Amino acid sequence: MATDPQRMEWILEQMEGAGNLRYRKMFGEYGVYCDEVFFAVVCDGTLFIKPTQAGRAVLGQPVLQPPYQGAKPSFRLDDLTDRERLIELIRATIGELSRKR
Repeated sequence: MATDPQRMEWILEQMEGAGNLRYRKMFGEYGVYCDEVFFAVVCDGTLFIKPTQAGRAVLGQPVLQPPYQGAKPSFRLDDLTDRERLIELIRATIGELSRKR
């Protein structure tokens, strides 16, 4: 089931404060960028963040699952109500991904 545009807007609102956020349609779902770094996808209304060591340090034992068939596993986030932790996760992830560029 494709992600509803209103759900995508709500997810982006939960991330507000992490940096310069934007999303775009990709593969029938959404790709998410922060400070122009691609770090996540939203598939079937669920946020999947690229796995990093920095992100793992924030999450502890994250759920790893591919966002769609054939994709590499990502951190699956089902509960987005803890905005402070979500923002911390995004900043940590972006920091590590930016160093790898």
